[in-house]
Amino acid sequence: MEAGACDNANAGAPFIEQSSGQGDLSGSSDEGEGTMDKETVPAAERAVETESMMKRLFGFEKEDLSSWHRLVCLLNRPTDPASLGIFRFLFGMIMAIDITQERGLSHLDYKYLDGAPVCRFPLFSFLQPLPLDYMYLVYVVMLFGAVGIMLGCFYRLSCLMFISTYWYIFFLDKTAWNNHSYLYGLIGFQLTFMDANRYWSIDGLRNPQKKNSQVPLWNYTLLRFQIFIVYFIAGIKKLDADWVEGYSMSYLAHHWLFDPFRMILPNEMVSLLVVHGGGLCLDLSAGYLLFFDATRPFGIFFVSYFHCMNSQLFSIGMFAYTMLATSPLFCYPDWPRHFFARFPEILRPVLPLTSPPPQPSTSCVYPVTQHTSTGLQDLSPAPKASKTRFKHKLATLFTILYLAEQFFLPYSHFITQGYNNWTNGLYGYSWDMMVHSRSHQHVKITYKDGKTGDVGYLNPGVFTQSRRWKDHGDMLKQYATCLSRHLPHYNISDPEIYFDIWVSINERFQQRIFDPRVNIVKADWSPFRPNPWLMPLLVDLSPWRTKFQEIEGSLDNQTEIVFIADFPGLLLENYVSEDLGNTSVQVLQGQLNVEIVDEKKNYTLQPGEQKQLPAGAYHKVYTVSEGPSCYMYIYVNTTEAALQRNFTKLFELQERVRNGTETEPLPPELQSLITGENEGSEANVMDPVVQLFLRRQRRMKEVKKRREANVCERLNRFTVKKYYMLRRAFLMTAIAMRNLAVGLPPLEQLTREVAFANMKEPETEASQDLKDEVGHDEL
Repeated sequence: MEAGACDNANAGAPFIEQSSGQGDLSGSSDEGEGTMDKETVPAAERAVETESMMKRLFGFEKEDLSSWHRLVCLLNRPTDPASLGIFRFLFGMIMAIDITQERGLSHLDYKYLDGAPVCRFPLFSFLQPLPLDYMYLVYVVMLFGAVGIMLGCFYRLSCLMFISTYWYIFFLDKTAWNNHSYLYGLIGFQLTFMDANRYWSIDGLRNPQKKNSQVPLWNYTLLRFQIFIVYFIAGIKKLDADWVEGYSMSYLAHHWLFDPFRMILPNEMVSLLVVHGGGLCLDLSAGYLLFFDATRPFGIFFVSYFHCMNSQLFSIGMFAYTMLATSPLFCYPDWPRHFFARFPEILRPVLPLTSPPPQPSTSCVYPVTQHTSTGLQDLSPAPKASKTRFKHKLATLFTILYLAEQFFLPYSHFITQGYNNWTNGLYGYSWDMMVHSRSHQHVKITYKDGKTGDVGYLNPGVFTQSRRWKDHGDMLKQYATCLSRHLPHYNISDPEIYFDIWVSINERFQQRIFDPRVNIVKADWSPFRPNPWLMPLLVDLSPWRTKFQEIEGSLDNQTEIVFIADFPGLLLENYVSEDLGNTSVQVLQGQLNVEIVDEKKNYTLQPGEQKQLPAGAYHKVYTVSEGPSCYMYIYVNTTEAALQRNFTKLFELQERVRNGTETEPLPPELQSLITGENEGSEANVMDPVVQLFLRRQRRMKEVKKRREANVCERLNRFTVKKYYMLRRAFLMTAIAMRNLAVGLPPLEQLTREVAFANMKEPETEASQDLKDEVGHDEL
């Protein structure tokens, strides 16, 4: 054997068996199908019988890991390119669709409008968006890159076009980070180094040497391990106590998708066992189920069902479809040949190749084959043995380092400690998907003029389009710095900025996340040191969550409650709206001092004691105990309760008139109950209660119509919506490209063009009003 060449692990067996393993690393291939006559079959069968258990399960022997040379040979082993080529096509197509949707091409002008005073949150401070027309150009480059990946046309260039622009946009806005957007960038990065254009690609038509040529095994290994990491690390992160106890996503149990489970289980058990227990078990086991031949059908079924459900439960763009596209990567690499061979012959020219077997490639390492002395001649000679070259060793090193980095990064938060808050790190690269849910009860931004000492308040979210800054110290620091630059334009000199943000995570008490006494503009922050002005999460109070459920269960439907926890020495200044006519504060733990500002009186409360609070007035709640205090606001929206009673009376009256049981004639101000149900007619009604009632009736009618729509109506609504979205993306992009090519047109012409691009379907405006008024849950 030549120095540097690979020996065949199965001496005496035909070469095709070298690529017929199973499991995560190798998969199998039928490259030699049809090349053995009947007399050679027994020899192949004997070779299979001599395979070890490890070979049958994983597709390689333990000796393949015994040395660096053998590992290089293993990871560069020739493999069928078919499955990789199909995945490349699907990924490129999904990314092309994603660019117009979640990446934001259809509404790019709203996000990067030139000249608008907007606070942004890039990962690196030197990253700034380009002028709007150039941002459109960036998206055009990314879109062409995605289409090029899909078609396998100028493949390397297309990958570079896609990932360079994608990661630029990704790093430009931390507030848009999520795990699946991070995964898209990783897969695009991996594909850049792979030979995914060797099957069903335009590059294959242009270059016969690339067409249907084998790819090294590490191409599959990298992608399979990446998907395994997504599932498995997500499962590990779900071992968090909040997830196991059912507090992370308890609201999901009310979704209609879980109606079949609610037929046999109470809602609490659906949340605990199905939503949380099922999600944990699937994430932990999905990678292993897809790994082995015996369990792969079950794995594909369960992950497909899981992702189809997620597409309905969450607004996650194309993530569910991307994960569905990754599942076949765990099957035998030649599955597309068998699948498309079943199609009619007339379709073969446009379908992926089913024959001949893949040709050898210089990207692979071919072992020395040893033939038995049977006197038989192979119909398809094995490729000539090749030496391991530098590029093969480099590919092996890249695979090992990349996978090590991916296993390490989700647990690297001890390095980037400045990004740690109540949860570790920036959300989006740790695979802690849906483990933490948050609700914000109170956000106050206070500024102080550094020269005059004047104090004022800012509307939360001013100068920004994002809300995620409220949960991350690094973004809060960026936001405060940005505000300090904008406020001098409003005659506020050397501003000091203070944030009072109350958050509940996984149904705990509402509590402060950052110290409200710290001027964030001057506050110290480093990505590598713990945040000194982060308030600790009061995990010792987590057992109170079971008590919350008991308290809430004892209340009537009109009574609301908010649970608060605060630190010693701090106070909460609050205003009780006049609509909340019956509001009180009750101590659960610790000691409070309640000050009624207008009355200039203080009241000390011990655990179990309660104090009625006046409506339309400010009050302050001081924590005066040595440890954290816990208390709750109990209130009734008396205005809303009265409105609901009036609605009930109007509905009953309307029903009596319709069925003829109302004997008294309707007064003129109520005649609209019969005549005023058409859209927009409630605007002519003088009585505000009747007007709100008719508007509510119209909304409910629209909701019922949407829910009872048949498949064709739903498909038509979906198609029309996507059409107008793509139409706007195309027209606005065309306007931007024209501006770059020939310059800006007159303002009147530009206004007409943008108005034409903004044209929507007739029902869009009414549908938007419907969403705004009835809310997501009702829809």
